Amino acid sequence: MGKVKYKFNKDTLNYDEVVVSRWKRVFRILTYISASIFIAFIYYIIYSSFFDTPKERELKRECEMLTSYYQTLNKKFDRVDNVLKDIQQRDDNIYRSIYATEPIPWEKRVAGIGGASRNDELDALPNSDLVKSTSDRLDDIARRLYVQSRSFDEIINLVKNKEDMLRSIPAIQPISNRDLKRVASPFGMRIHPFYKVPKEHHGMDFTASSGTEIFATGDGVVKTVDHSKRGYGNKVVINHGYNYTTLYAHMSKIIVHKGQKIKRGQVIGYVGSTGMSMAPHLHYEVRISNKPVDPINYYFNDLTPAQFDKMIQLAANSGQAFD
Repeated sequence: MGKVKYKFNKDTLNYDEVVVSRWKRVFRILTYISASIFIAFIYYIIYSSFFDTPKERELKRECEMLTSYYQTLNKKFDRVDNVLKDIQQRDDNIYRSIYATEPIPWEKRVAGIGGASRNDELDALPNSDLVKSTSDRLDDIARRLYVQSRSFDEIINLVKNKEDMLRSIPAIQPISNRDLKRVASPFGMRIHPFYKVPKEHHGMDFTASSGTEIFATGDGVVKTVDHSKRGYGNKVVINHGYNYTTLYAHMSKIIVHKGQKIKRGQVIGYVGSTGMSMAPHLHYEVRISNKPVDPINYYFNDLTPAQFDKMIQLAANSGQAFD
């Protein structure tokens, strides 16, 4: 039985029993409950502002562990990246140099996929910058490894074709010149015989009497046969493969045709003085990827070290170019 409450009545000077309606009682109860909930909520806000819940502490520990893991992973990526850079450097400067192949451009090694970032979906994650940078580094290393793998495939093919390559690379003098008395003008800057101004000389000139045999300096296929009264005069260009070509100019007669397969030492024509030439001689060029290089470095099948040194001295002391 609940307590009975009384209220003093000033008019009758008596205590009257206080009667509370059911709805009023319900209202009071709801008021008490609401106030309690509000006060509890305030306490919760204050507590959570200064203290972590067990779940939050667990999540923070997991986040710290993941951050530490990503940092360790990035250090491992640094080591892998250094090893990969070393392999790329050896590939460009040793392996490809041995086989006279152009290095792979750095732009090709690090070429991106393009378009929008594939890691945009990671933005919503905690520490998204760290996660995205790690993912980007992994993608970059994967791309560079793919390019390097393809490069090694190419090197392997070059190794398999080494015998053919050695037969194809220019390796003898284009005319019989064992006494080394026919060097007229070397590669480099020389006075032009007609214009009398300094001009780059892209080959070597060998003096010889008209009709002297001209030999192909490596296996290949005749790329160009040109009969002209200007410039190089009658000339032959041989494609040796492996980015090598050789040019033979001012010939009096050509005895090969375009598309013909040629062997090293095969006679392809005869010395003359056609085109812009001052006297009978052979102008000879070696090109790698269509870039002229000094032919003096491509007589290793003909010359001993002593003869090679002598040819360098003779070339350095020679006069102006003949063309």
